Amino acid sequence: MILLADSGSTKTHWSLVQNGLPEQEAYTSGINPFYQSREEIEQEIESMLLPQIDPKGVEHVYFYGAGCIPEKTDIVKQAIKRFFACPVEVNNDLLAACHALAKRLPGIVCILGTGSNSCLYDGEKIVQHVSPLGFILGDEGSGATLGKLLVADVLKNQLPKYLRDRFFARFNLTPSQIMDQVYRNPFPNRFLASLSVFIKENMREEHLLQSIVEKSFAAFFHRNVSQYGHSDYPVHFSGSVAYHYENILKEVADDFNMQIGKIEMYPMNGLIEYHTIK
Repeated sequence: MILLADSGSTKTHWSLVQNGLPEQEAYTSGINPFYQSREEIEQEIESMLLPQIDPKGVEHVYFYGAGCIPEKTDIVKQAIKRFFACPVEVNNDLLAACHALAKRLPGIVCILGTGSNSCLYDGEKIVQHVSPLGFILGDEGSGATLGKLLVADVLKNQLPKYLRDRFFARFNLTPSQIMDQVYRNPFPNRFLASLSVFIKENMREEHLLQSIVEKSFAAFFHRNVSQYGHSDYPVHFSGSVAYHYENILKEVADDFNMQIGKIEMYPMNGLIEYHTIK
C-alpha cells in the first residue's frame, strides 16, 4: 500500500492506494517548505492528516509539492518520517504533473493553479526549467497573478464603477482590508488567487476581465514555454486555472503555434497510474 500526495500552495490531496486503486483520500492545507518550517508541517500532518489516514500498513510515501526544490525537500521528508515508518520520496509538484500527464513520453509540462510553473520533460526527468519566480516577480498565468492584476485594476479605478462595486460586495472587502491581506498576513498568494474567481464569474459579459486572462496567458507562453523550443511537443497543463480557462488557453497556445496536450485540474489519477502501472 502506498500513499501519494499532491500538494499545491492551497491544498494537499492525499491518496492511499492499494492494488492500483485509491482506497482512501484526504485533504489538508497546502504544504510548502518555502513558507513553513518542519515543525509547522508536522503539526499539519498530525492534526489534519492522521485523523483521516492511518500510517500503519503504508509501505511507501510519494510526496509531490510546491516549493520542494532539492534544498528544501529534507524539511518535508523528515516531517513525514516522524509519522510514517517507511521510505519517503519528496519531489516538486512539477514532476508530479510530468508523471501524471506525460507519463514516460517527452513533452512540455506546465502548472497553472494558485502558482504557475513549466518545464521540458524527456520522459524520465526534467531537462530544462524556467524558474517561475513566485507571484511577485513571475507566476504568469497563475491564480495569484490573475488575482493580483484584478485587484490592481479595481483599486486603481481601471474597471467601471459598477464592476468595482460588484467586486467589493462579492467578497465583502474594503480596500484597506485587501492591503492588509496582501502586505501583512501570511500566504498572500492564496488570498489573491481566491479573488481571481471573480474573473471567471463575470468574464462573459466583461471583455476587460477576459483580457486580463488573455494577456497573462500570453505572458506565460512568451516568458516561459517559448524558451523550451520543441514546438512539435505537446504542451500539457495541470491546475484549476488551466482547467477553468481551457478555451482561452487553447486560443493563446494557437497564437504561439503550440499544440495543447492534456489539461487536467488535478494530477492524482495520473499519478496513481504512473506509480502502479509499469
